Amino acid sequence: MIRLRSFLNTAQLYALLVILCITPSSWAARDETIPEPDPFADPKNDPYNPLRYIPSDTLTAIALLLYLATAGVMFYNIWKWGAKYMLYIPIGALCMCFGLAIRFAFARNPHSLGIYIGTHMFVVLSPCAFIAAVYVLLGRLVGHLRMDKYLFIKSTKVTKIFVTSDVVTFLIQAGGGGISASRSTSSRELGEKLFVVGLILQIVSFIFFCILFAVFMYRLHHNRPDVWNYQRYQGVPWHSDWKIVAVSLVVSCIGIIIRSFYRVAEGAQGFGGPLATNEGLFYALDTYPLLIAIAVYIPFWPGRILEESTRPSESESNFKRVAGDDGERGTPRSRHMEMNSFLPQRHTGGQR
Repeated sequence: MIRLRSFLNTAQLYALLVILCITPSSWAARDETIPEPDPFADPKNDPYNPLRYIPSDTLTAIALLLYLATAGVMFYNIWKWGAKYMLYIPIGALCMCFGLAIRFAFARNPHSLGIYIGTHMFVVLSPCAFIAAVYVLLGRLVGHLRMDKYLFIKSTKVTKIFVTSDVVTFLIQAGGGGISASRSTSSRELGEKLFVVGLILQIVSFIFFCILFAVFMYRLHHNRPDVWNYQRYQGVPWHSDWKIVAVSLVVSCIGIIIRSFYRVAEGAQGFGGPLATNEGLFYALDTYPLLIAIAVYIPFWPGRILEESTRPSESESNFKRVAGDDGERGTPRSRHMEMNSFLPQRHTGGQR
């Protein structure tokens, strides 16, 4: 109950921060009224169109439906299998849906800076919720395995440290994104720089997290073959092995990194640069890598796999001689002889 309350407080904080960052920038957007040309005549060279193109309703609808379906399935998985700590993802996906839905309005009024701010902020900031879920999931995985000693940081602190960094970088990006939506050239340039700084800090934090995760997996594989091979020798199928959750984490990290580098390159060019004004790249390097990063958990739901009955440590006593008395890796010969004792034995001759 305490964890759920903590999650709700964090989710409310994210929602409040989005509203606070969007509202002032929307007021600033109304400060200047300049005569505008026909918005549909030449959008590519229209200085009043922030995207420099008219969003495709078809592409928007496809992405919106995919994110909506992903969020719906995840809510169902949480209801059926648990893992409320994964709520960050479907809530973030709904925020992404909201941002994509606003693109329909922008396609009909491409000179509206207020509409652009709405779609931009929700699309750009919703991945912060996905990243927060990844941070939480690693702590849950390590706690499930009871292998804290192979992390540089205790699993209970991983979530606190990295989610805090996520909130800080979220604030910087939100502030930069809001300022960059201004019609003032100086304010826009300041906002772009601030937004890029937030993204860079987020990438640095996330890369450190990925290194932490990679080192943990290497040390676990090298030092604890009993934990690494537990479900294999218990006859548990691969799709219910804790390692498939780790693989899902890897896929998720790759998708987030692709999107993050795209956004940094976009910000470095300026929001009027070739990356920011290409709709195909927006979907190929932002929308769909993030979709893959979250949808990968649907068939391998952590709440189904990381349950009490599948803790590898339950069989630790059976593997003592395999891994050594202290739980560390034993000699190759002792491991080979002991592992064979867990495999089905062939019967020869007249024996049954």
